[in-house]
Amino acid sequence: MRTLRHPSPATAVLIVLAFGAAAATLAARADERRGLDIYFIDTEGGAATLIVTPASESILIDSGNPGDRDAGRIAAAAKDAGITAIDHYITTHWHSDHVGGAPFVAKLLPIRQTYGHAIPDPLPEDVNAGQIEAWKALSSTPRFLEAGDDIKLKGSHGSPTPRLHVVAANGLVEGEKPGAPPVTTCDDGNKARPEDTTDNARSVAMLLSFGTFDLFAGGDLTWNIEHKLTCPKVRVPRVDAYIVDHHGLDLSNNPALIAALAPEVAIVNNGPRKGAEPATMATLLKQVGDVGVFQLHRNVREGAQNGDPARIANEDEHGTGSYIRLLVDPSGAHFTVAVPSRNTVRDYDSR
Repeated sequence: MRTLRHPSPATAVLIVLAFGAAAATLAARADERRGLDIYFIDTEGGAATLIVTPASESILIDSGNPGDRDAGRIAAAAKDAGITAIDHYITTHWHSDHVGGAPFVAKLLPIRQTYGHAIPDPLPEDVNAGQIEAWKALSSTPRFLEAGDDIKLKGSHGSPTPRLHVVAANGLVEGEKPGAPPVTTCDDGNKARPEDTTDNARSVAMLLSFGTFDLFAGGDLTWNIEHKLTCPKVRVPRVDAYIVDHHGLDLSNNPALIAALAPEVAIVNNGPRKGAEPATMATLLKQVGDVGVFQLHRNVREGAQNGDPARIANEDEHGTGSYIRLLVDPSGAHFTVAVPSRNTVRDYDSR
């Protein structure tokens, strides 16, 4: 890992200017030298992650809450990344903070292909029928994902071809057959939680790979399904970056999964009063370390445990919608995490 320590104010300005110039150069030369560009967008406790590949192909994982605010922030990130449409829109599960923004995004950016897990029938109480219908209206050919599926992405000359692989969906992990139990037992010290019957447990969980860089995105997977990814067989690799499951809630983020992933960087897509809960933050700060934990918001609740302020994009409860950005170089061998609102830049070697 190559590190830029927290700089003096004058040095910070130079670093940010240099980072901005480098990002602009990558965008201007997207066809030949663009790397993997990832925006973790502030939806104030929802979720939206925009990924742009070296071939300028765009992937949006979740769309935040209903309304214009989150859609506008997604569109602003897309403009910054130099794209004008969403090629692949993936809803990890059918809760409003993940799918509610979809029709509002579609008013601002064309959406070419949609993906999600199988729609439960009948719909459970925690799924909004109107939002399901709005999602269905986005495409006449939606694709319903299962564990083991791949979403085919384009390659670009001179760079590795990105791979987006589904490791869990519909309450099953890769290698399981329909009807497999929601809880597995292993002699690994893990204590199962009561079965989660909400749509969180059916989240689509994915592994994005680019050269030696890997990112895990698990939506709102909860404790027992997370454990199935490590028991009786570890089905996930060590990764470079982890989008912390379920906004950092303690009913997710099983330490067994975090230990298996062993991320260099953890991105907590929390709100000021949602997520980044104490047990999860303690686990992350112990395993990943203070310099590797990034948050979209400071948790303002009493008794909260936050990471280094330099790595928290939005300090105040009513933030400005600042994002966190991760840039992987065109070879996939190195990556940078930046918090522009805090003048923070940190460089890593992919593993």
